[in-house]
Amino acid sequence: MIKKTKTLNENDFIQMEQRYRATFFNSIGGFKSLTLVGTINKKKQTNLAVVSSVFHIGANPPLIGMIFRPDSVERHTLENILETGQYTFNHVNENIFKQAHQTSARYPREISEFDACGLSPWYSEGLIAPYVEESNIKLGITFAEKIDLKINGTVMLLGQIKEVIVPENCLSTDGFVDLEKAETLTVSGLDAYHSTSFITRLPYAKP
Repeated sequence: MIKKTKTLNENDFIQMEQRYRATFFNSIGGFKSLTLVGTINKKKQTNLAVVSSVFHIGANPPLIGMIFRPDSVERHTLENILETGQYTFNHVNENIFKQAHQTSARYPREISEFDACGLSPWYSEGLIAPYVEESNIKLGITFAEKIDLKINGTVMLLGQIKEVIVPENCLSTDGFVDLEKAETLTVSGLDAYHSTSFITRLPYAKP
C-alpha cells in the first residue's frame, strides 16, 4: 500500500549529505543490471569488478554500453579494457552475489578479485579476457568507443559483443533469453540485491 508521498526539489538535493544523496539517486532510477566485468592486462594480471551501469545500445551490430565514474582514483577495469581491447560481462546469480559485492572493494592492482573474492576465471578460445566460471550467462566483448561526458566527468564505454555463452534451456525459439530461468539477479542502489518474478510477455505493440 502506497502511503503519503513526499516531493523533493533541487533545493532539497543540495542540502542532502553526500552519501545520502549518492544512495538516493542510485536507487531512485529503478532496478538495474548487475554485472561482473572481467578484464586482464598485458602483464596477465586479472581484475573483476561488479557494475550496475550496463545498458543495451543496438543489435546489429550487437553493441552494449557501460558508465565509469570520474577517474579520480585508479580504475583498473577501464585501464585494462583500453590496454587490451577486450573484456567480459558475467551475470550475477544467487550463488555468487556476495562474492560479486566484495569485488567492489579497492584491492591493489597486484591482487586479483577472482582470488580475493572466491570466484573462478574461465577462458574461451575467442578472447583473452577472463569469464566468471560460476556465472550462468557470459558475454565476450571488444572495445569500440570511449566517450568522455563533460557534464559530470564520467566515461561512457561502448563495446561490441563477440560471443555469448547462455544455457540452452534459457534461450527461446524467438530469441528471448529467460533471465529468470538463468537465475540472474538485479540490483537497486549500490547494495540491495533482488531476484525477479515473471509476470508475462506482451505482444508487439501496434497503433
